[in-house]
Amino acid sequence: MTATPTPTADAQALLLAEHLRRLRLPTLLARYPKVAQDAAQRNLSYEGFLLALLEEELAQRDENMQKRRLAAAKFPTVKTLDQYDFSLMPQLNRPLVLELLQGGYIAQKENILMAGEIGTGKTHVATAFGVQACRQGHRVRFYTAAGLTNDLIEAQAAHRLGRFESNLLRHHLLVLDEVGFVPFTKAGADLLFSFLSVLHEQVSLIVTTTVPFAEWTGLFGGDQRLTAALLDRLAFHAHVLRFAGQSFRLRHSIRQQEAGAASAAATREAGADVG
Repeated sequence: MTATPTPTADAQALLLAEHLRRLRLPTLLARYPKVAQDAAQRNLSYEGFLLALLEEELAQRDENMQKRRLAAAKFPTVKTLDQYDFSLMPQLNRPLVLELLQGGYIAQKENILMAGEIGTGKTHVATAFGVQACRQGHRVRFYTAAGLTNDLIEAQAAHRLGRFESNLLRHHLLVLDEVGFVPFTKAGADLLFSFLSVLHEQVSLIVTTTVPFAEWTGLFGGDQRLTAALLDRLAFHAHVLRFAGQSFRLRHSIRQQEAGAASAAATREAGADVG
């Protein structure tokens, strides 16, 4: 009986590449030559070589999953907490912010309520929490309050409200930004209340608002009972972060103006000296 000839090194490389493509292991396909070279230099066992290959593949898959979760969350911009200047908001409870960043509130189905003036960094911090949650493996969706309300109204009109709500219920965290920036219509307020009631103790919610909670009745058409019920659900097991102080953007603008004035004054003085 004739023995099957051993494939040449080139034929083995072609077969390996084909098998890796069929198994959908693109990272192994791209990196195995270098990993094989490193394994030979380090005198790794077969098991060590295989482990190194699989670690490369898993690391790349984790990175790809993070990118997909970040894209699916639809953040307006990706913000992280290390970009936030806590020195400009000294009254903010920084230890609580750092604790919440660990993500335990999501496992407990807890909410985070952020209240404060326009431009104090609420959206930045809320987005940073959402980005971190994506990196921790959670499904996240970012909405402005007006955007979510409009989508709820459109879904109801198209007779797909149940499907729309069910899709959002598959998420672990919903970020609802700018509550109160645009007043709700009666229909929008009713739909938003109904949806947030469905989320209660099912999906964690981060809410940012510039409107004091005592004034929320005006956002919901003066309906005190509905507003009280909504706040009761939101505040249940919620962490409250208060942002007090002047707008970051206003301060930045003032600094730019001051720097420009100082530069202009220096230029005038230099011109006077030359004259």
